[in-house]
Amino acid sequence: LVQEHDKSALLQLMNGLSSGCGDVPGYWSPDSGVQHCSWKEVRCDMRSRVVAISLPSQPSRRLAGVLSPAVACLTDLKVLSLPSRGLLGEIPGELWRLRNLEVLNLAGNSLRGSLPAIFPKGLQSLDLSGNQLSGRIPPGLGELAELRALELSGNRLAGGVPPELRHCSYLVKMGLSRNLLHGQVPSSILKELKKLRFLSLAGNNFSGEIPSGLGQLRSLRVLNLSSNSLSGVVPIDLVALRDHTVLLLDSDLLPAKVSAPMPSPQMAEISQVTADSSGVGPPPHSAEVFTVIPQYKSTWVLTEANRGTPPDGSGNVGHLKTMEIVAIALVLVVIVALLVVATIYVFKRRRRTPRQPRRSGTGTSTGTRREREVKVFDGVDIGASLTYEAIVRATGNFNASNCIGFGGFGATYKAEVAPGVLVAVKRLSIGRQHGAKQFQAEVETLGRRRHPNLVTLMGYHISDQETFLIYNYLPGGNLERFIQERTKRQIGWRVLHKIALDIAHALAFMHDECSPRILHRDVKPSNILLDNDFNAYLSDFGLAKLLRNSQTHTTTSVAGTFGYVAPEYAMTCRVSDKADVYSYGVLLLELISDKKVLDPSFSPYGNGFNIISWANKLIQSGRVCEFFVEGLWNKAPHDDLVEIMKLGVLCTVESLSSRPKMKHVVRRLRELRPPSY
Repeated sequence: LVQEHDKSALLQLMNGLSSGCGDVPGYWSPDSGVQHCSWKEVRCDMRSRVVAISLPSQPSRRLAGVLSPAVACLTDLKVLSLPSRGLLGEIPGELWRLRNLEVLNLAGNSLRGSLPAIFPKGLQSLDLSGNQLSGRIPPGLGELAELRALELSGNRLAGGVPPELRHCSYLVKMGLSRNLLHGQVPSSILKELKKLRFLSLAGNNFSGEIPSGLGQLRSLRVLNLSSNSLSGVVPIDLVALRDHTVLLLDSDLLPAKVSAPMPSPQMAEISQVTADSSGVGPPPHSAEVFTVIPQYKSTWVLTEANRGTPPDGSGNVGHLKTMEIVAIALVLVVIVALLVVATIYVFKRRRRTPRQPRRSGTGTSTGTRREREVKVFDGVDIGASLTYEAIVRATGNFNASNCIGFGGFGATYKAEVAPGVLVAVKRLSIGRQHGAKQFQAEVETLGRRRHPNLVTLMGYHISDQETFLIYNYLPGGNLERFIQERTKRQIGWRVLHKIALDIAHALAFMHDECSPRILHRDVKPSNILLDNDFNAYLSDFGLAKLLRNSQTHTTTSVAGTFGYVAPEYAMTCRVSDKADVYSYGVLLLELISDKKVLDPSFSPYGNGFNIISWANKLIQSGRVCEFFVEGLWNKAPHDDLVEIMKLGVLCTVESLSSRPKMKHVVRRLRELRPPSY
């Protein structure tokens, strides 16, 4: 059973990773029949439990999606490596509950948010560099007694270096460059890290003098303090460091400012070269070789190149010229290499971009016309032509700058097809459809369905090269963002009730009024869109499974999002309309509460505790007033709020027969309707 849970979690993880605005490689296939431990980049132990997921960095083939909270179900996971995959959003709080995690590498993505207060105690390597993380460096990192490598460079972290880091006595590499850190260089912390070999604090706002205590780090091989606001002189004990120690400083710290003569035999020659100011170091597993990537900034590099007489302006001029020539030659070689790599990268990117539409008058064959045909449903008239060329042009050839959302089946782009005429284009992940003809038939069916609370499917395009759906554009964003931001504005009980009723209306229509009826299978806040008047619309039918009225359930691969998927669906892959009811119940509880479905505050209660557990706990203890979002308890009838809360819980009970149908949910919500609408 636990192996099936791991497989289900992997599929949830795949859906999240492949949901964005980039290319989607077929790493894992739920229908391949291959045991999940044999999937590419997945490693299991002897019990078939997943212990490692390691997708190599491939910037030219970025997945561009989100990291699913389902990763928390992989309780034996030790290694998670997803560098340079275009991941968006926040790191799910559930990830930090993985007690066995030893290596986490999410470098080079676009992750936002702050770092947690508590980390897995066995963590040995943490690389979150090159993201958009903000806030402060948490003191909790000091509790990681086994930590060997800490790389947080290239984020927006502010404040100082927490003193608790001095407890990380096994730390070999620490990269904190290119952040917003300030204060003095924390000598009292760093001098305790006796095993430290690589340290970069470059590109921050550290001030004051370079502390002499850094010279006590006898294992240090690279120290980068460039691009700060440091002043004073280079301490003698740094000069005395041996074994090819490299010191990168700002160019205004000239050799003449060295605080004392360089003693022999640890003499060092100081040469001005073009060197790194970014502090890019080696992978965590390599403590011997340190890669320097030129940023073309003048710095001073201190090396143990010469153990003879210290340079005083009267030394061997010819030797200095030789060093300058060597340095310049090295720089030129690196620049040429970078240009070659950049050229290859751009060439590959161009080859992978979608085919540009041909100009009018070329390609008149039937096959070519079919590859560029856009089917627009009857009755759709937005005052602009919805052609293939217009869509590709309006999305900037599906440029990431126009990407406004992503779901389990593809990315959504905002497209202005004519001045003031906006549509939303969902570009489906190529190769994910379950048969072109069947898929087209399902889309045709969906296009004929109209309801005030369903996003309108206006047209579509299907070809071997490209597949996308065209919807009406809704300017109010999605319900997930609404929930996150509602504390910033006054949102009354009537608005929350109306949103809940709108969603219930849409699901009831799909379940009971459509023939063939439709199951959504991925009801969650990010799939609910709003207009400027807070009318709610159910979106993303890409995962919907169409059922004939004679069928009560179907067996298929698990879709949906971790936390919202009904337990019977996740366990058996048998889905019915009651799975949508379960997801709606979770959404309803989130809508009226200040908690997420898997809120970080639930951690003390152990695995499996979620917003449903929280609601039941408060109901049983008579503390229901603690459940609701701040201010709501004082703005709405208490009895109605409690009834709505209990309705959400009822939708999520284990017994399918006890869960209400959506039409019954609609009826109950109407009975609890606020009087003014």
